[in-house]
Amino acid sequence: MSARQRRHRDRAGAFARLFEAVREGVFIGSVHVDDATAGGTVAANPYLKAMFGYSTDTPEADVAPFAPDRFADPAARAAFLARLRSEGAVDDYLLRMRRLDGSAVWVEVTARADCDDSRVRMEALVRDVSERKKLEDKSRDLYQQLLQAEKMAALGQTISGVAHELNNPLATILSWAERLAEKTLEPSARRGIDVILGEADRAARIVRNLLTFARKRQSTRTMIDVNRVVTDTLALRAYEHRLSNITVDAALATGLPQVFADPHQIQQVLLNLVINAEQAMLSANGRGSLVIRTWHNSDDDAVVIEVNDDGPGIPVDVRTKIFDPFFTTKEVGKGTGLGLTVAYAIVQEHGGHIRLESRPGRGASFVVELPVSGGAEAAARPVRPPAPSMEAVRGASVLLVEDERALAAAVSDALTDAGLEVDHAADGEEALARIRQKTYDAIICDLKMPRVDGRTLYRAIAAATPALARRVIFVTGDVAGTDAERFLEDSGCRWLAKPFRLGDLLRAIREALA
Repeated sequence: MSARQRRHRDRAGAFARLFEAVREGVFIGSVHVDDATAGGTVAANPYLKAMFGYSTDTPEADVAPFAPDRFADPAARAAFLARLRSEGAVDDYLLRMRRLDGSAVWVEVTARADCDDSRVRMEALVRDVSERKKLEDKSRDLYQQLLQAEKMAALGQTISGVAHELNNPLATILSWAERLAEKTLEPSARRGIDVILGEADRAARIVRNLLTFARKRQSTRTMIDVNRVVTDTLALRAYEHRLSNITVDAALATGLPQVFADPHQIQQVLLNLVINAEQAMLSANGRGSLVIRTWHNSDDDAVVIEVNDDGPGIPVDVRTKIFDPFFTTKEVGKGTGLGLTVAYAIVQEHGGHIRLESRPGRGASFVVELPVSGGAEAAARPVRPPAPSMEAVRGASVLLVEDERALAAAVSDALTDAGLEVDHAADGEEALARIRQKTYDAIICDLKMPRVDGRTLYRAIAAATPALARRVIFVTGDVAGTDAERFLEDSGCRWLAKPFRLGDLLRAIREALA
């Protein structure tokens, strides 16, 4: 053997070893353009076989990585071959392919090609980039979440201003409607007043719901009426229920004890359960019947909420995973798999329990138990003395600090009718001047005002007259998730969200004067 032949043999051996050992797929062959046949493979290295799920002993002629059924999207194959035919080469061309078992694999193809009318002959390097694509998708998801968080923050600021502007006239409407409702009216006028009260309450709920979903809230717990939370949640979905032919039966027990909980988080739990039930019923039957029950479990001293649907039920093999993060039985894009996980976490955080009861074909029931005692936090809260009667506080001097003149007039007249002496200040600066001139038993103050706002006024009162600071009652159009919420919590002052009922304001005054 000549030296030249030996060099050729050594070179061929080196290329063969490289072909076998390289950690990228190597393909040499042809691909048919128009028909469904795979083409012809001249060479396919072991890494290419493994990448597409072929066994190592598969004959190279049977390895067809660019066959039509290897592409997740048929249109992607046509675009890939069209690019090779028009340009004669591709570099790092990204494709979503399928292995023999049907699982997805992302690849980048660098290829050179010679083409005729029916075939593309090519030499290609194929790189598995599935892990990199997964990381890129995660980064993109994180970026989208950050963008969403920024949008929600901006939306929250916008809604905060809108809520304040809407809640002031709503508070005025409610106040005057309540005052008129106390008078003797003919039946038609009585019906009109009742409609005004009901629709103003409805508008107020809409604004509160917007605030709930526009902002992430820190947990703010108080003693809540579970039936009220259930009613508000069902009102939020009432329009969808009418459109979707879902009937709702709310069997709410009377005389339920209150529980120490965050009403917005409990509403989120109920919304997740109700929406899940809706989707299950509609997907199975195109309609449905939803039953919400509440009762007091005296054995465990817990308030129980049950959400029952007449959907298809939940299979036995799924029940142990139903609360797992990202587990969902819905189609792609129909659910995140986090709704029940969030519900479970919220209930656990409140010291409660949530469980599933289901029989295949007979619907599903989710049962939520919330402890009445409220744990150490509720026990540690100071017990307020009972509020005196209105007769006991008649003649008390009250300063109303409110820049909305129509609302101030309605509230002033109502408090005067209740037997209180009322002065009005249009802003914090005027209020400070009045406080220097006269002694007041209680102060009702808006938080957002021109010149001197409610917080600044409170700090001035607290510095000069600490006893009076404890008898300040704030009213505001929006506090959810804002600095105002933290201020009210730190100050310990009583406060009412606009629009409020006059009865609630009178109760707050009596409590403050206690």
